Amino acid sequence: MRISIITIALLVLGQTVSAQQSKINRGDQLYNLLAYSEAIPEYESALWKKGSTQVVLSLKLAKSYYYYGNLEKAKNYFSDAEGLKASFSAEDCFVYSQCLKQLGDYSGADLWMKKYDSLMPGSLSVGDFNNHLDYLEAIRNDQKHFIITTVNFNSKMNDFGGYEYNKGQVVFILSDRNSTPVKRIYGWNSMNFLDFLVVSNQNGSKTKISNHSSGNSKYHEGPLCFTSDESRVYYTSNNRAKSTESSGQKGIQNLVLYTAKVSSKGNWSEQKALKINSKEYSVGHPTLSLDGEWLYFVSDMPGGFGGSDIYKAQIMADGELGNPINLGQKVNTEKQEAFPWISTEGQLFFSSNGLTGLGGLDIFVANLGEDGMVKAVKHTGPEINSAKDDFGLTFSSEGKKGYFSSNREGGQGNDDIYGFELVQPFKFSINLAGTVTDLATGDILKETEVKLMDDNGNVLQTVKSDENGNYHFDLEPGKNYSISFAQNGYTDLKKAVIVAPQEQDLTLNAALAKVPSFGLLCKITEAESGKVLDGVEVKIVDPKTGNTIMDQLTSLEGLTETGLENIKLGDQMNLKVTISKEGYLSKTVDLNLKIIKEGIYNVHDMIDATIGKMEVGVDLASLIDIKPIYFDLGKYNIRKDATIELDKIVKIMNEYPTMEIELGSHTDCRGSIASNEKLSSNRANASADYIKTRINNPERIYGKGYGESKLKVDCPCEGAVKSDCPELEHQKNRRTEFVIIKM
Repeated sequence: MRISIITIALLVLGQTVSAQQSKINRGDQLYNLLAYSEAIPEYESALWKKGSTQVVLSLKLAKSYYYYGNLEKAKNYFSDAEGLKASFSAEDCFVYSQCLKQLGDYSGADLWMKKYDSLMPGSLSVGDFNNHLDYLEAIRNDQKHFIITTVNFNSKMNDFGGYEYNKGQVVFILSDRNSTPVKRIYGWNSMNFLDFLVVSNQNGSKTKISNHSSGNSKYHEGPLCFTSDESRVYYTSNNRAKSTESSGQKGIQNLVLYTAKVSSKGNWSEQKALKINSKEYSVGHPTLSLDGEWLYFVSDMPGGFGGSDIYKAQIMADGELGNPINLGQKVNTEKQEAFPWISTEGQLFFSSNGLTGLGGLDIFVANLGEDGMVKAVKHTGPEINSAKDDFGLTFSSEGKKGYFSSNREGGQGNDDIYGFELVQPFKFSINLAGTVTDLATGDILKETEVKLMDDNGNVLQTVKSDENGNYHFDLEPGKNYSISFAQNGYTDLKKAVIVAPQEQDLTLNAALAKVPSFGLLCKITEAESGKVLDGVEVKIVDPKTGNTIMDQLTSLEGLTETGLENIKLGDQMNLKVTISKEGYLSKTVDLNLKIIKEGIYNVHDMIDATIGKMEVGVDLASLIDIKPIYFDLGKYNIRKDATIELDKIVKIMNEYPTMEIELGSHTDCRGSIASNEKLSSNRANASADYIKTRINNPERIYGKGYGESKLKVDCPCEGAVKSDCPELEHQKNRRTEFVIIKM
């Protein structure tokens, strides 16, 4: 009997396990057919067994719920899988990141995007993410481009699109509201298939919505576009081939492009599928170039970057399309790019979940070159985008208004249609313009050679100022440039241009100085090594007049040079020279110069033009002109002449508020070791206390007496030993040091 019971129990267990596996297999079949709403109950009914099966099913349910649109459920299952220490694939990481971002958890989303990065190094989405790590702040601080409005033709179902026809008198939209007598269910979300609806009087109180019978099929319809004369339409539909209609969801998931003639009454005829279509991949989402000669569309055909990419193809004489051209990795990623639309300004608007945005599909804009290819891409800002899916932007023929779709919070249904007005156009180049003049007279300088260079010094473009002295360049936002000006008889001028990620045009005027009869040349070197220093700011000011004579950065040779205007022989110049460079101690010195002959005067021969590096272990006394700190014999009170020198240290420490100093006092060898240690300690502490009262955070400096323990010059004189060192040597040992211990 016991054996029989055990046998029966094993049979029941085997049948249960078999039933569980059957549900998993059925769920996998539905998942692979994109029938997520039907896969979910199969997976959930099989989710009773702990262990590896639970881990795998948690991830499958997480992604099924994500694609189904239930983000909270998706997050919960992802969290369960994380708690079970599931092995997340790259795709799992990406979907989890998107799920968290759409729920507003940007820090969590970024964390999972970094995990995706570790599994997919070099991917286009990762590259864009790493190039926009401050994306959230940048998007939220972007200027306002759109005013968003609601429309009166949404429903509680899915509605999207907004394709104007008949000069805006009617609008085509797509909806899964039950617009036909026969109810057809799409397994992805258990909703009806999408049909074309026609909205008229859309801005009035009696809006009329009707089914567009001549364009709808048994399955999904999708985005469309009309030619400029509205005589032809290109539109998206599911694959209608008879060979695929019996294959379930898989057979209808591919999109195909159709075209049809449009009558004056808006009826479509002579509908035909374009030859570019395939049973193996999707082609859809059409939009036309401004000249009507190229069709832009979306496809996941082989040879792309992954997911769905945006392509273009020339429209041939017979109406078919030429060879498709991928728009490239500036716009396409390994994820989903879709819903392209070319505005009346010739800019390409599209949606992507592979480029870095606020969550789900975000709307981006690209500028197109003369060849119709993408040159640069921008996010379109926080008004028209949300944490959810934002897509399907279209413009009216007027060019400033249009529609877009979103499943953001606050809508009437799932996907809803919104109106917009473009109040601030998108600019992809900054116009830099200016005028070149004579510095002394203000006269216009025409035919001046003006060169535009990148931050590596490569010449990008060369122009000449026109008859009015004007020039201009188109610059990319967020890049650094330099501009050089050269004119016969004048000193060359070079100016740096930093273009912020803004959209305001810039003005850069240039006043050139004639080659002078007199000039100043200054070479800056490092105090410790004697090597020349580039990038040092040298500023020479005339205190009497307040005029700045020079304000330049040294060249690679450590040089700056400027001409002297309105100077004549015999003039006496009393100037202030300030030398500064990050990481070095700035200094200001007096330059007294009498003009006794024509030519260039070497400033570095007349002043100390060296600067010392500010780093831990350096004695400030070696970097600045500081005299010895004197004390009365055997005393340690601060004398008036000592305060002048200590105030120099106060000034430096106030300029560098994080600097910490050890103030060390040293004696010569004369006197006992004990008395020297005590005296030097008292003097060091007194000096440090003086400085503490004059700086913030007084704990940044402390005194330490070394007595005679660190003689710079070996002059022994202890006990019976009598030093024969001259007084000058003893003086070298009597010193105060201000050693940097922290910057």
